Amino acid sequence: MGAAEHAATGNRVRLGRLFVVSGPSGVGKSTILSRALPCAGAVFSVSATTRQPRAGEQDGRDYFFISREQFERMKRQGELLEWAEVFGNLYGTPAEPVLRSIRAGRRVVLDIDVQGAIQVHQRMPSAVFVLIVPPDMQTLRRRLEGRSSETPEELTARLAEAQHELASARESGVYDYEVVNDDLDAAVNRLVGMIQRESDNA
Repeated sequence: MGAAEHAATGNRVRLGRLFVVSGPSGVGKSTILSRALPCAGAVFSVSATTRQPRAGEQDGRDYFFISREQFERMKRQGELLEWAEVFGNLYGTPAEPVLRSIRAGRRVVLDIDVQGAIQVHQRMPSAVFVLIVPPDMQTLRRRLEGRSSETPEELTARLAEAQHELASARESGVYDYEVVNDDLDAAVNRLVGMIQRESDNA
């Protein structure tokens, strides 16, 4: 298989591309992705988790809901691009659906934290890594305050966590792009353009 395309049923089919997107809480990453992916012709990767489904969640759409035994087996057999334990539940990205989508020519997006992105980079360094960042920490503070969902203590902890995440991301050296969410429309357009350019260059 060549770097950018492979033979399939007599036709030459361009490979897809994997995009890994990270960003601290409150930066607007989910909003940007929900608007950018349809415009960029990209699809979300579905993660696997050992937690129970919440109301309205569907297996295979929101998550693959699996047992801890199944998850541990996938870890042992190298079937996860990345994984983490959060509040006693395991979360991870199954490799096969991602690879299958890329072979089918799709643009696939992972929305994961920095530690997960570093794991993916070890397995798939050819992926494109994007960090969504706030214009400055004061803007991030205002956005978090606007949600009115945290106590002052929780807000302080959230900001410290965001600073640590941004520093870890930049120190890791794995991120190819930073998209500053100073204006939502502009940030969406920047991400869409980047996905399209990188896909064309795959």
